[in-house]
Order: sequence, then C-alpha cells, then structure tokens
Amino acid sequence: MKKEIKFETRAVRTQLKSSPQKEHSVPIYATSSFVFDNAEEARALFAEEKEGHIYTRYSNPSTDEFIMKLCALEEAEDGIATASGMAAIYLSITAHLSAGDHLLACRNLFTSTHLIITRVLPRFGISHTYIDIDDDRAWEKNILPTTKMIFAESPSNPGLDIVDLEMLGRIAEKHNLLFNVDNTFATPYIQQPVKYGADIITHSTTKHIDGQGRTIGGAVLSSKEFIGDIRFTARQTGPCMSPFNAWILSKSIETLALRVERHCQNAFELAKFLEKNPEVEWVKYPFLPSYKRYELARKQMRMGGGLVTFELKGGEERAKRFIDALELLSITSNLGDTRTIVTHPRTTTHSKLTEEERKAVNITGGLIRVSVGLEHIDDIIGDVLQAIEKSR
Repeated sequence: MKKEIKFETRAVRTQLKSSPQKEHSVPIYATSSFVFDNAEEARALFAEEKEGHIYTRYSNPSTDEFIMKLCALEEAEDGIATASGMAAIYLSITAHLSAGDHLLACRNLFTSTHLIITRVLPRFGISHTYIDIDDDRAWEKNILPTTKMIFAESPSNPGLDIVDLEMLGRIAEKHNLLFNVDNTFATPYIQQPVKYGADIITHSTTKHIDGQGRTIGGAVLSSKEFIGDIRFTARQTGPCMSPFNAWILSKSIETLALRVERHCQNAFELAKFLEKNPEVEWVKYPFLPSYKRYELARKQMRMGGGLVTFELKGGEERAKRFIDALELLSITSNLGDTRTIVTHPRTTTHSKLTEEERKAVNITGGLIRVSVGLEHIDDIIGDVLQAIEKSR
C-alpha cells in the first residue's frame, strides 16, 4: 500500500483480497493444513520454490493479514505472528545470536525479558551487558568485538523511561549491529522505530494492539533480509499464533488510532491531576514537562502513551491501601485494555526481580502503574481521588 496513505486508512484498508464469496470482512481461516493440487505443487511449496500455505504452524491467511496490517503501520517489510509477546522477544534475539555472541541491552526491561537475558541466554553461551537507560555515552563504550545486537524497550515497563532511538540507530549502523526495539508501550501509532534505524521491532499484541484484554499474541517485524532466520526458527520451534487470535487482532488494528488517542488523552489528564495532588510523591509521564527526558519524548513520540506511574506518600503500605480502596478501576496485571488497570509492580509483574535489581531500575515499593482506559476521564480521576483519600 502507498505510504502517502494516512495511518488510519492503512489500518482500516489493508486486508487480504476477498474470496469468490466477495465477503467485506475477511473470514477466519480455521484450518491446520492446506490442500495441494498435485504432488509437484506440494514439492515446490516445501522446497520454497513457490509461495503458498502448507501448514498453519508455518503460515495461515489470517495471520498473514494481521502481519500485513502491522507491517503497513510500522513501515516494515515483513514479519511473523507469535503466540505471545515473550515468544516474539525470544525469537527476535535467539534467531540471530549464537554461542559466544554478546548482547547490549538497556537495563530497564520487562521482567520476563530480563529473565530471558540473564537466565536463559547464558545457557546457550550468549552474554550481555546492561546499560542504564539514561546513560547515552555508555552504549558505545560497552560494545565488544563479539557484540551482535542492541536491544531496547522504550518506553520501559513499568518505569516509563525512554531511550534515544535515533542515537542507538546510529551506533548500530556504525558498528554493524542489529538494533532490536520492543515497541509494545508506544504502538506504531505513537512511534515507528524503523524511522530511527531499528532492524527488528517486537510487540506484545496482547496489549494495545488487541486493546480489549481478549487475546495473547506477539509479533516480530523486520526487513526481508533479517526476517528469514526468525521465520525459520519460528517454523521449527512452533510458537505460532492461532488463526482466531490473528483475526481478532487484525480487526483490533482498525481502531488502534482512535483508541490510542483516547488512552493518551486520558493518561495525560490523569498525570496532570496526580502531579497537583499533595499526597503524591512523584509522577512519571513522558509528555509532562517535568519528565526528565521530555524533549526527547516530544521528538520521537507522537503522544505520551496510555501508561502513568506514580508514588503516593507512605510507600508500599500506602500503595496497597490505595489499590484496595479502588471501586471502579480494575486490579490486574495486564495493560492496554479499554478498562483502566492499576498494578503494583513490586509484588506482581516484577516480583521475580531481586531487591537489588528492582532498585537499579527504580521499582520502589510505593510505585503504582496505571494503564489508563477509555472510560470518561472524570470517572477515572474520581475513583483515583477517593482511593487516595481513603488510603491516608
């Protein structure tokens, strides 16, 4: 599809061609395998001399359409759909790294990504060095002769820290390294890492891409050059997305821009409210002028995102009382839902980190993460306010 067509139009109009039934909405291709016209066609498909579908572990029209849409939005050439976001991250790293290779990564990462890097990759002889996300000068200084990839998550989970993507893109190009970006929090509507030199983009599509807390899924997007090894690894190891989930996610993409606009508007209003509340110790939101990398956020992000983190005066015990006092908002560990979600990272999503590891990325006992939903902002703020008052 032509790039001059706007984001919203690409999200809605990118789809498979209609079948002879002339359906307006593409159906779910709920099949495990596909029929060959003859023995020669079967041979040619398995030999990869001819394009087509063989087995849903390899490819499926439903997953093809989903990836086609996501590639159109990220301006990537190709991609694969996976059963979960963590499957996408694991594939994006292991498909390109081997024993003896070195990975350079920002320290501020989702717990499962951190555990893959620190506990799984070392089993295969892959080493790593963590870089503090605010220390721009440290990236190039820590490149080793064996370094093969830079991995970054921006904004980070749950701290909402961001890294200079353009800077990392230049470093990766200069040293011939693969540049891998987890774009889950931003979504392609807010930022497109390809524009800053990213070679690989990963998503947990469970979050804002789905947007309604219905599915588990992931995606890895890249160039034709780099997707081959990722696709080969995925086909052999089998973390494929189901056609049903792909169909749901493909439909979800059509409303992504509308939803993310509202998420961001509500999150910004909540962040401004919290910043003025005397019971709040601090607030982090990339588009608040008080945010430490505010200018960078405005440069590489269209909007500030749908997540807000803050800490109430009183630390962890106050945070727990606040969460228990909520009446409207949901207490769960997901994010990117239509419904506002409140999470206490230290005791849930990041509980597997050691106290030292949490301290290194500023996950305090009092930190509260809010995934701001699509409810009316007055109702969101109202519930937060009453919970603050009750938690005194």
